[in-house]
Amino acid sequence: MDLATFLIQCLNSLQYGLLLFLVASGLTLIFGIMGVINLAHGSFYMIGAYMAFALAQPVASTFGGGFFSVLLVGLVLAVVLGYVLEWAFYSYLYEREHLQQVLMTYGLILVFEELRSLIVGDEVHGVAAPAFLAGSIALGDMMTYPVYRLFISAVCIALALGMYYVFSRTRLGMMIRAGSNNREMVQSLGIDIKFLYRVVFAAGVAIAALAGMVAAPVSSVYPGMGSSVLIICFVVVVIGGIGSIRGALVAALLIGFVDTFGKVLMPEVAGVLVYVLMAAILLWKPDGLFKAA
Repeated sequence: MDLATFLIQCLNSLQYGLLLFLVASGLTLIFGIMGVINLAHGSFYMIGAYMAFALAQPVASTFGGGFFSVLLVGLVLAVVLGYVLEWAFYSYLYEREHLQQVLMTYGLILVFEELRSLIVGDEVHGVAAPAFLAGSIALGDMMTYPVYRLFISAVCIALALGMYYVFSRTRLGMMIRAGSNNREMVQSLGIDIKFLYRVVFAAGVAIAALAGMVAAPVSSVYPGMGSSVLIICFVVVVIGGIGSIRGALVAALLIGFVDTFGKVLMPEVAGVLVYVLMAAILLWKPDGLFKAA
């Protein structure tokens, strides 16, 4: 492997790891902080990707905007969807057993898949990247790297910094962390824990949908795309430590590096390397790399 190829694979692993963090951070909020095993989280990623496809024409004709207008409208719709779902379904699961959480969220997967089939069909769709992000930058004399992939990495880094600031430096973050540790005590202090959990859940759904929207131009939009993301997101959460945003970031970057270079250097066993990594880390640190703050 020459230096140019190595650098490209490093960029690919970084971009994949950061995108994986973008999806898994929403799951960390819902699963790690709220204690709900949300199997439908991959469906929120799928919904975001399909919104990037389905909203392009209506948004362009209504607001005259392009890809970033679609992102803004999609984020607003995702927040509303998350708020309504928490109020209608998830708010009843906090005191239930994990089996009931699994059954209900799996039922939501089936509902979302059927609605997706009825509304947009079962075909594979492509989403165009913005024209000014459609080019490439030169890496040496023979290789180039897409500008849009760098844009994805920048979005993920900005979100990671924003989440760190909110959770560690704001009053809202303090209330969320306190509510994840002792819900009854926070409620006794006069904080509306139900509304707080709805905000957290809506944020988790919006983050997953944003990941789907920004990934759509590079991964296409196809049925069942949420299922392939769900398992690897749970791996990220378990490796990083349940409820730890920092752990999710480190775990996602590790998985991105192992998966990308595994496919290049050892393609025959690349599919299991991520799970070998998870097993090794859990043998070393059974609670994951980091504990929730």
